[in-house]
Amino acid sequence: MPEKQYKVRAAHCDHRASEEEIYQILRRTTDPLTRSWEKIEKAKKVVIKFNMMKPHERIIYFHGRRRELVDDAVCRAVLRLLKEHTTAQLIATDTNPYTNGHRMPPGFNYEHHLKEFGVKFVDSCLPPFKEYEVPGGGLMFDRYILSECFDEADAMVSVAKMKNHAFMGITLCTKNLFGLPPMILPEGRTRSYYHHLIRLSYVLPDLGLIIQPCLNIIDALTGQWGREWGGEGRICNALIAGDHPISTDACGIYLMGHDPKSDWPTPPFKRDRNHILLAAQRGFGTVELDEIDFESEVSAPLAEFDSVETDTPQTVSNWRRTTCEQGLIYLESQKDLIDRHRGNFIYMQDGEVVWSGPDPSNLGSRRQLSGEKKDSALWLKLVDPEEREGEQFGVYEECLAEFAA
Repeated sequence: MPEKQYKVRAAHCDHRASEEEIYQILRRTTDPLTRSWEKIEKAKKVVIKFNMMKPHERIIYFHGRRRELVDDAVCRAVLRLLKEHTTAQLIATDTNPYTNGHRMPPGFNYEHHLKEFGVKFVDSCLPPFKEYEVPGGGLMFDRYILSECFDEADAMVSVAKMKNHAFMGITLCTKNLFGLPPMILPEGRTRSYYHHLIRLSYVLPDLGLIIQPCLNIIDALTGQWGREWGGEGRICNALIAGDHPISTDACGIYLMGHDPKSDWPTPPFKRDRNHILLAAQRGFGTVELDEIDFESEVSAPLAEFDSVETDTPQTVSNWRRTTCEQGLIYLESQKDLIDRHRGNFIYMQDGEVVWSGPDPSNLGSRRQLSGEKKDSALWLKLVDPEEREGEQFGVYEECLAEFAA
């Protein structure tokens, strides 16, 4: 039989295992990923994104492991494996949404691991930046401003935690990439710009297409039910690794007890569309398990998982519909809006500009900004006469067509 295009392995690893046992199991789990290691072994520069950013005082532990973040022992095992496979320059990168100015503080919570293994850290919120076009055109935007550290990277590694997510349903290796876009204006975008109803499900595949992680690892020693932050801990006793972010996440979703082919409003996708499915429909990876060379020592479900219901289905439906309506009203009124709000960000609600200014980052939540119209969404947009970012307004048309059907 011909070799399948994607390969994923899942291994049993007791959450109480020693650091050496975790390393040995991760090594055994990743050994079959020959496409991953061939790329890494030829590389001169490898960039790594760990889902580990959090202030020290806000790190939560569950049965001895980081509950919401990649555990220290998994981080060290990944770095040890990389050092054994390559002499390339290793760079870890992330952004920090927790401090004023979004700059990474000295002594951040996993910096000591990076220093021990000789890994350089690059703050993706700080220049130099580069404009990256999405290969073949974006699902949500045609281009994104990201750190220049990706420009000459020969291989990218994504290391994620197994969690549900209140917006995205799940957060694994692809959602982990959301930590890469800079949040400092004017080059970057405020977090709420991409982390936006409708948009985020399409932004995540775009980032995956740009970054193309070749080694994807899910720390499932423990996991988290409900949401990305502040959920409930789960014991999962597993490590998962694959050579493509979408196929790895598809297997991860399956092991969480979810259907990787399901979509809004089917749980856990109660708030927005399944970004893994959207990526696969674009031709980036697959959610069909029979198209993946998938071998697992563990059975689904590893534990009980589901996303929280933050709002009623009817409210979410109203928000999704009105978000799309605002996007299309902007498109129709673009010339007039450019004349009045050129270079500013605007919030639109019910066809009107309810706020305009250079920086929306400190305005508070959209729930508060919506005023009395709680069922009418606010849509945030940079009024750029050139539409340089290349927003795909067809997404909103398709979404409204589904509502009409």
